[in-house]
Amino acid sequence: MTASDTSASGQDPIESWNQLLRPLLKESPDFPKNFLKELQDAKLTFGNRVHCPFLRPFFLSPQDEARVRHATETLARLGERLATAALEDQSLFAQFHLRPEEEGLVRLPAGNGPASTASRVDAFLLPESLKFTEYNGESPAGSGYTETLSEIFRRLPVMKEFAEQFDIHSYPLSARLLDALVGTYRDWGGTEKQPHMLIVDWKEVPTWSEFEILKERFEALRIPVVLADPRELDWDGKTLSAKGKKIDLVYRRVLINDIVARPKECAALVKAYEAQAVCVANNFRCKIPHVKAFFAVLTEQKNASLFSPDELDVIRQHVPWTRVVEDVKSDYQGQPIDLLHHIRINRKDLVLKPSDEYGGTGVTLGWEVAAGDWENAIQSALPGGTSAKEHGCWIVQEKIAMRRGEFPYIGADGKVEFRDMLVDLAPYMFRGKLTGFLTRLSASSLANVTSGGGQIPAFRVHPKQAEKVAGLGNS
Repeated sequence: MTASDTSASGQDPIESWNQLLRPLLKESPDFPKNFLKELQDAKLTFGNRVHCPFLRPFFLSPQDEARVRHATETLARLGERLATAALEDQSLFAQFHLRPEEEGLVRLPAGNGPASTASRVDAFLLPESLKFTEYNGESPAGSGYTETLSEIFRRLPVMKEFAEQFDIHSYPLSARLLDALVGTYRDWGGTEKQPHMLIVDWKEVPTWSEFEILKERFEALRIPVVLADPRELDWDGKTLSAKGKKIDLVYRRVLINDIVARPKECAALVKAYEAQAVCVANNFRCKIPHVKAFFAVLTEQKNASLFSPDELDVIRQHVPWTRVVEDVKSDYQGQPIDLLHHIRINRKDLVLKPSDEYGGTGVTLGWEVAAGDWENAIQSALPGGTSAKEHGCWIVQEKIAMRRGEFPYIGADGKVEFRDMLVDLAPYMFRGKLTGFLTRLSASSLANVTSGGGQIPAFRVHPKQAEKVAGLGNS
């Protein structure tokens, strides 16, 4: 439920939660420290930091969920369709600005199934708007953390009291993710009743603890799982194996950027993929809609004929105006523009970022820098510029309305204070269907865990009937 949204019954879930939390903090001074310890014991850590130093979830209403669902599922559908179309149309493919090494991977035969079995949309949800910032079509992290965090919040004493006033819906992500992965395995042609799964990424990644969470949950659902580094894989020309186990299904968390940068260490995985000896999800075609230039493809007027009227309406409402940074003629709100001139004079309304990075790397917020620094960023982002040589293609994107809210924050001394935070709602999409949310908080304008933000669970809530809250009519 959005911050300014109070139900027809007059119950504001945020106000109700805070009214229940404050006396608990006074009565139980050790509660915040015990909460943080529970997170650590549950492996809810990113490197050495706990994910959630906050004591309030994000609440959304059934109406919020419905509008998010329509928009995000439309976006995921477009990502799949354009990934297929781009491989058949070189002029469309060129608009995504993939590197030659990446093109080589995405054009390998992948077999049947979606490009993005699991994806995530980064977005800001406000009462009057829903705007996307990017589409993570490759290997979105956090579902294991998110589900575990949700379960911990459901057990809090304050939640038990809150549940007397509100109906609360959680999002069971791991079972849905497993269903999606096995569904893709079946589409690909896999026949094993209980396929042996590999979760693969570098041992040193800070999200390794999430793989341990997912392994435990998947195996509880009777799917055997091996966790391994790409360097621990073996390919004998027929079979991919990890730690002596034959692999049928790969849940690929190692990024294509790393596969390109470290080809020898990833050779076994790529060779098995190319031979179609193993199902890999997400497959390499997911790179096409994953790059941020995807939003430029969606919002370029020249591509409008690719979309239905309903899809164009979703794009207009939810996808910010985006262009690849080039010295070209373009359009803005239906009017022709000189793109570089437009970028220069509208600094305070624009963002520059690399098309293919994550964690806020390289992002320049026009409203937070001086004119001279903005000009330097533009020059560096142009083809041949310093930043373009380092990161590849860059995009410019229109500033969108960001959501903020006050959240109870546990400080280093265990004391709780209320802090004003940026709220980024990132819906998870499994095989194109909305399944839950990664919700991140940040004090800065970049909301991501990599840059030091925190995470909270999201719940769909709806006030119970007044008679029921009062203990009447409970039949």
